[in-house]
Amino acid sequence: MRILIEEYRYKALDVRETIYGLDVLEDIEGYVSVNYVGYYFNSHPQVYDCVFILPKVLLEVKDGEELVFGQYRPEEIICVNENSLLTEEQKNFIYDFSVWIYRAIVVFYNDKRNDTSIVYHKKIAQVNKGRKQRNNTFLDILLSMIQFCEDNQQFFMYIIKNMHSGFNKINWTRTIARTNAMVQDNSAIYVNPINKKRQINFDEELLVIFFSILDYIHERYGFQVNVNCNYELIKGRKFQSYLNGYGKIKLQQIKYKYFSDKALHLWQLCYSFFDKAKEIAINMGQKDYLLAKNFNIVFEAIIDELIGETGEVPAGLKKQEDGKMVDHIYTYHGLTTHKEDKPIYYIGDSKYYKRNNPIGKESVAKQFTYARNVIQWNLNLFMNGDEKDEDWKKDWNQFREVPKLRDEETEGYNIIPNFFISATMEEDLSYRDNIRPTEKKNKFFTSEQFCNRLFDRDTLLVCHYDVNFLFVVSLYALNNRSKKDAWKKKVRKMFREQIQETLQKNYQFYAMTALPNEDGKKYIKTHFQDVLGKIYAPYENTDYFSLALDHKDTANNEKLLEQLRKHFYVIECGLGDNPQEIIKEVMTGMPVHIKEKPEEKNILTGLVRRTDSHFSKFLDHQADVYVMEKIPSINLMGIKYLLPMVAGAIDGYYEVSRMGFTTFEGKPALRLRLGRYIPIGEDRVDIYRIKMQPGELISFEYVMKMYNKEI
Repeated sequence: MRILIEEYRYKALDVRETIYGLDVLEDIEGYVSVNYVGYYFNSHPQVYDCVFILPKVLLEVKDGEELVFGQYRPEEIICVNENSLLTEEQKNFIYDFSVWIYRAIVVFYNDKRNDTSIVYHKKIAQVNKGRKQRNNTFLDILLSMIQFCEDNQQFFMYIIKNMHSGFNKINWTRTIARTNAMVQDNSAIYVNPINKKRQINFDEELLVIFFSILDYIHERYGFQVNVNCNYELIKGRKFQSYLNGYGKIKLQQIKYKYFSDKALHLWQLCYSFFDKAKEIAINMGQKDYLLAKNFNIVFEAIIDELIGETGEVPAGLKKQEDGKMVDHIYTYHGLTTHKEDKPIYYIGDSKYYKRNNPIGKESVAKQFTYARNVIQWNLNLFMNGDEKDEDWKKDWNQFREVPKLRDEETEGYNIIPNFFISATMEEDLSYRDNIRPTEKKNKFFTSEQFCNRLFDRDTLLVCHYDVNFLFVVSLYALNNRSKKDAWKKKVRKMFREQIQETLQKNYQFYAMTALPNEDGKKYIKTHFQDVLGKIYAPYENTDYFSLALDHKDTANNEKLLEQLRKHFYVIECGLGDNPQEIIKEVMTGMPVHIKEKPEEKNILTGLVRRTDSHFSKFLDHQADVYVMEKIPSINLMGIKYLLPMVAGAIDGYYEVSRMGFTTFEGKPALRLRLGRYIPIGEDRVDIYRIKMQPGELISFEYVMKMYNKEI
């Protein structure tokens, strides 16, 4: 077996014989590179061997050199034989990997949605019992075993029929000798007759091993095989022991029990499977190949099948009006809302590079253009209500469940999730499921016209993720719909959460709703330029808004928050959280900021119940320390007064001379040193009417207005 690496620049003199039969041009510097991935048989007299062209993702750049497995230059490992530099583990990896690549190309070729013109195919050679050759591969063995199964169903049925003939007949000699009979009407009745015992012979044992291998091929690689037998197959750990060497030992034990040509051929196939095809017979009378040109198209189809939309995508989105073609687009839950009934389009671009290659500026610019086109398509869907336009009517009827990206109240735009997904490989060459933010330097790309305006039409972002190439190729090649759907569901959820996490590292998100007796929408219109691009209304309740502030703009953020909190509840609320639940908690017991003016003095309120140990002291205005169980998340340095609500009434307030922290019944608590007591007057106002809660921060003027019944 020989291997080449896609797009690697070989010296023409080093590989002239190996590339015999391929359409490859030598450049003026004497180098050649192969732009195919797949398998072909090289009939050159000096080679006469199979050649696998493996994907360029195997290459890793180290110290300016492109290496396979991080240690070999590709020209050093062209021949995979006993003299190769590769370890046994690395050879086994190549045998296994070549099968997955073959399977992936076959699945791609059989899917009529794909551009199959890039695949060149002629039937693979089958293992034969003829003369020995050195050129067979693990893939040849698998295909030959599958073909043998399809061509020899009558052979299997003949063996099974002979072995099972008479199986259900009663052995009367043993039945009479070994069991008791019941006599009824002068007739003997045997309740427990003894059947002829089935003896496992060597033919049957070989079939069990063969069908167990076919079952393994089906489960492991997704090949469609017909395992139609009633044997108890070898599976799990037991079959693993066969793979680890016991299979060869077992077959050698029964080797000399076979005489027919078919049985010998079957034994050879099974032995070759366990022997990893070191030296097998192959029919050399035909050339065969399965090659994919431009394997990046195959990789794009793999990713699209595993994460993309399964249903119809509007023509203006997948194939955009300016001629650009988006790799992957699908609808999923939006980033800003907790509801799952507000889908939004996710845009993805798959990058099939050599490992460590960075994303180019051109690719980033294209991705931003894709997002702009999607925004415009969405707006056109809602704005061009022309009943005579058949294309518009079709899109409207089919895709109107996707909400409008622009909110008319705030003129803010929803966030478009946009990502790159590139192929990488694990250090241990495992096939494990692993998709993660890229390890490359640039993980997050942004495009904006105005700073600190996330909810702006021209603020676009792209995240970058790496996926284990071996895992996605094997999952696609396995062609198991349920497994692919399960991974698609998982990875879409992961993308949403990862993009939310990335955004929250760059922006602080808040939920807003107007204070009582405030008109929030009127305020937004009046102060439109202050909040443009910073707020958006993604929620079902249109009285709630999402506020996003860039972490880098701290000074301006503080000024804006100070102004907004005079008219709104403004509470930190992560992307995807329910703002109504968070603000409800605040309004029913958590500390909040209520309208205040800079010149007003802040008062901390707290209810003192009759069961409180300080009740009598507060009642007589003799308390010098007030302990609050729930520490408010406010600026404590701004508190000047404490207004305790004692026994259902307000009598007066205290000056706060010192504050600190202590514990109350094992919980952290706020400790206040109280100064002068200032009575309000003789009238008492019911605390439930005022609706103040423990830990609430209010203004002094507001308290006095409530007390004087002006509000």
